[in-house]
Amino acid sequence: MTITLYGDSISGNCLKVKWTADRLAIPYEWIEVDIVKGDTQRDEFRRLNPAAQVPTVMFEDGRTLAQSNAIIVHLAEGSSLIPEDSYWRAKMFEWLFWEQYSHEPYIAVRRFQILYLGAAEADLDPKLKLRGDQALARMEAWLEAAPYLVGQSLTCADISLLAYTRMAHEGGFDLTQFPAVAAWVARMDAELGL
Repeated sequence: MTITLYGDSISGNCLKVKWTADRLAIPYEWIEVDIVKGDTQRDEFRRLNPAAQVPTVMFEDGRTLAQSNAIIVHLAEGSSLIPEDSYWRAKMFEWLFWEQYSHEPYIAVRRFQILYLGAAEADLDPKLKLRGDQALARMEAWLEAAPYLVGQSLTCADISLLAYTRMAHEGGFDLTQFPAVAAWVARMDAELGL
């Protein structure tokens, strides 16, 4: 199976799909889609994904799939990245849903506004920093007692949360305040060969 992965290299959501495919040795063709230049708004891309978002994956049979966490779970089906135990599998999904609702909207958005839109600190919504720090604090509390987010090995939850956590400093977040998170990032980077 070879997939076509439409993604922007600056996007953690796209990188998590790439890392999953790399980890599982799934061959893919990467098609760079520049979100800053508006490539996702072009008609040809909207035909692939009417939501006009990356990442989007096209399979050999022409079917497409969007939303990073849905893609990584699909790619990882039957692998060690998804726990066999139903409780731990549900725990993985808990982290995946939390990432998109309580982590990415603050850490990734703040990073994008600062790094790619050139927003000044004074112009940013202060809730982005507050809630991003709260998200990192939740991860810190968990990772103080566990090497991974789920069970005793790398899962889709770790790949998903790693994407923007490892870039948090670009959004003005200080991971030295979260030493267990910083140590986890280093371990995950090493395990994924990043």
